[in-house]
Amino acid sequence: MFVGTNLTNIRILHGYTRKQLSDMLGITEQAVWQYENGYMSPKLEIINKMKNIFRVKSKYFYSEDFLENNGKTNVQQCHIAYRAEIMNSAQKNQSEAKTIEFLSSFLSVIEKKLYYPKNQIVTLRDKIIQYLNTSNENRKIKIERAAYMAREFLEIGNKSNINLLFILEKKGAFIFEKAIGERIDAYSIWTEDERPYIMLGNLKKSAARRNFDLAHELGHLLLHYKVEFSLLDNKAHREYEQEANLFAGAFLLPEKEFTEDFKSLIKISSPDSYIDLKRKWIVSIQMMAYRAHSLGLLDYQKYRYFNIKLSRQGYKIREPLDDEIKIMKPGKVKSILQLLFDRKYLSLGTLLDMLKVDVEFLSNLLGIEMSFFEQYQSEIAKEFTISDLNLKVK
Repeated sequence: MFVGTNLTNIRILHGYTRKQLSDMLGITEQAVWQYENGYMSPKLEIINKMKNIFRVKSKYFYSEDFLENNGKTNVQQCHIAYRAEIMNSAQKNQSEAKTIEFLSSFLSVIEKKLYYPKNQIVTLRDKIIQYLNTSNENRKIKIERAAYMAREFLEIGNKSNINLLFILEKKGAFIFEKAIGERIDAYSIWTEDERPYIMLGNLKKSAARRNFDLAHELGHLLLHYKVEFSLLDNKAHREYEQEANLFAGAFLLPEKEFTEDFKSLIKISSPDSYIDLKRKWIVSIQMMAYRAHSLGLLDYQKYRYFNIKLSRQGYKIREPLDDEIKIMKPGKVKSILQLLFDRKYLSLGTLLDMLKVDVEFLSNLLGIEMSFFEQYQSEIAKEFTISDLNLKVK
């Protein structure tokens, strides 16, 4: 029997409306509605088209609801915190929430063979929430202090941010990369099973900007637990974004160490003077000047002159070292799969059969390049060779 909720889930995951999907299938929007609500089953021709569109196996549409069986209720859409200048549409919120549902369900499948150490990000969040709720300091000071606490707890050290992504994954964050769109840099969410997710956009950016995205989303995860972001008005949304920005600046550029570095600069109003500091901290030149200004190290006039030069030199679009410093990519889930595949705890073929999807679907969902999976595909399509006969020549 055709399971309509599976079609609904995967349609929303891909961000399609019923009208958009019906146009792709060459049928009416009403027909898609009937498929999804169990009033009609699609013909084989339509099933084959949907297989190709979504990169799944036919049996995906005839199996029990995949998300329902593997943690669909694990994600509350309203809790997604976006790093974006504007509020997002309901359709976009739905699509990204569905992405996290699929990722959560995928992890629940493969983690039956794994054991994780205690999630340190959860411990850090609880520690910071307790501090925020008991301190009498003003909000700005609290956020600066929370950033200091986070950096110390995560054992990042105060000399660089080079391994920030790796450390966050190691301490318990699940970080992925996908095409979110031009208007969203990243987003984060706590799932109902207390797991922190960070989704990074995969548009070509710099290592410095990626570090800021990570720190910004970490700020949301630690400062804004259970905030219903989708219900906020524009003013409240901007305030929460500003808090995450403040946290990111304090987290990436610890006051004492950054102040010492700043004092070594000769021309503090010249963007090019910050290049060596950018190489050290892997933070944008623009962000370093903003942080210096907020700390009172760069007065208004010099900060204004700095920004004029920044624009004239084209650094607001592309900065020095952006093409030189390597951009780190998420590696935790890829390493988990490599462990399972290499040690024969699980094969790629078995995983694809369990999920009822094609390898392209898995690659897109996880943000892992196809070349990684190709090395394990030979096990799926192994052909019979003469060596398998175990014959000997007399």
